[in-house]
Amino acid sequence: MEIDDEKIDDAVLALLWLTLDDERRAWKGFDWGVMDRLHQKGLIANPANKSKSVVLSDEGLRRSEELFRALFTRTTR
Repeated sequence: MEIDDEKIDDAVLALLWLTLDDERRAWKGFDWGVMDRLHQKGLIANPANKSKSVVLSDEGLRRSEELFRALFTRTTR
């Protein structure tokens, strides 16, 4: 099985939106490889610190909500 890292990154970014606190801080209890990739893409601040949360950039905040809505909400009929 071949894993698509982009899809994993998108899912984690969407879940970061679910755990938002204080407008742009999110719990960072996800795989370090994914968190590093999100940081390299400029979507989150450097996760390598003592804090239990990570700060989303403006683009990360926008994209995380967009992905959350696309991946985890139902359309109303």
